[in-house]
Amino acid sequence: MELFWHRRDLRVADNVGLAAAADRGAVAPVFVFDPAVLEHGSDVRVRRLLDGLTALAAAYRDRESDLIVAHGRPEAVLPALADALDADRVRWNRGYSGLARERDAAVRRALADEDVAREAHHDAVLHTPDSIRTNAGDPYSVYSYYWKKWTDREKDTPVPTPDSADLADPETLHAAVEPTARADGGATADGGAAVDDVAVGELPTVSTLGFTDPAADIGPAGTAAARDRLSTFLEDAVFRYETDRDYPARDGNSRLSAFLAYGEIGVREVYAATEEAMATAADRPEDDADESVEAFQQQLAWREFYTQVLYHNPEVVTENYKTYEEGIEWRDDPDEIAAWKRGETGYPIVDAGMRQLRQEAYMHNRVRMIVASFLTKDLLADWRHGYAHFRDRLADHDTANNNGGWQWAASTGTDAQPYFRIFNPMTQGERYDSDAAYIQEYVPELRGVDPDVIHGWHECSPTERANAAPAYPAPIVDHSSRREDALAMYKRARGEDPEE
Repeated sequence: MELFWHRRDLRVADNVGLAAAADRGAVAPVFVFDPAVLEHGSDVRVRRLLDGLTALAAAYRDRESDLIVAHGRPEAVLPALADALDADRVRWNRGYSGLARERDAAVRRALADEDVAREAHHDAVLHTPDSIRTNAGDPYSVYSYYWKKWTDREKDTPVPTPDSADLADPETLHAAVEPTARADGGATADGGAAVDDVAVGELPTVSTLGFTDPAADIGPAGTAAARDRLSTFLEDAVFRYETDRDYPARDGNSRLSAFLAYGEIGVREVYAATEEAMATAADRPEDDADESVEAFQQQLAWREFYTQVLYHNPEVVTENYKTYEEGIEWRDDPDEIAAWKRGETGYPIVDAGMRQLRQEAYMHNRVRMIVASFLTKDLLADWRHGYAHFRDRLADHDTANNNGGWQWAASTGTDAQPYFRIFNPMTQGERYDSDAAYIQEYVPELRGVDPDVIHGWHECSPTERANAAPAYPAPIVDHSSRREDALAMYKRARGEDPEE
């Protein structure tokens, strides 16, 4: 028997490590609630994780097996479970963040000490973070060059899904796990319990994990929901992706990000489906339908680009990727940051995005760029405030993507937006939400207000604002003035004279 350790791969289909384990006999699947990981959790993400695990456990039951659920440090839990199950090998899929790599190294050492074989597999991305490099052998820091090599590389196809014969039956799992749970798994060298709690198919609640159910409607979870969403997207929207993706009121985005973040659908399955769409693009009525499919594939490449950035530079989670000679003197006004978080800045497109985040644990991608630019370039606030808020509130939080996006917006990251390019939140709203449909969906105070008034809110007099939408705030800052402040701030950071 082999033990397969699930992490951010909550699926049985197109799962490289699970498929490899199934090739060698019966597999006992396990998920471990690691206290070190939960320390970095949030209400939204824990709720989303539990929903994904519920779907995963059901998928195993459909295959006449079940999911072992344990609590404790993986380096203690996994050797104990391997012993209880008489498993001769533990497998998992690699994680690429600094925390994941440290955790996996500890697990490898612990299993080696118990003489248990262990093997980690490449699964989460199409190309490993080490596999696409410059001609000089260095990791890429510019996406466009990375994309050229990424798109030319052959992609793996989806791997087979284990069936009932490949998986340990529930009776075997219960017989092995229940004594382990009663014995509390024994003790580790430092006196801690090896297994704090272990059961088959029994998931904790949000509250028992120390969190609170979020108010946000975080949407469905699991492979079936992911496949439904992928199928819907590929029926039509993918062929208009290039033109529609920037308009938040349109259903132009895939909404696959959370499913990919929790590994509820395999990236090989998604890419293969886009290739099938590409094959039919020539028959579509849209102009340049094939370019739209490719534009979506580029989003998969961006995901992997940021993964390799994080892999080679784990410090970017807390530090600027790009070094400024003098350092950036962020303003960090707590009242302004709080207004941004509440969606009460007086800039309609910004507030709509922040309220969508609060309501849905999701935000449209174009709007993410707008609100990030506003925080860093209008409020002159450190990007880390935004990264932390998104990490807590987004159901689709992915460390590499979230960090990469924020550092891009703040002009501190790889391939970053030049510091002198600063989004104007009013023109962005007018360009991408001209009839204010998106704004009015999430900012009820502005419903029924003429779109021209909404997009010109910064120019309205106090009387005009009071007459149009008395409950909606005036702009908390002047964009034009703050733009000049931002330019001066970055020039000082570069060691330049801001007056020149």
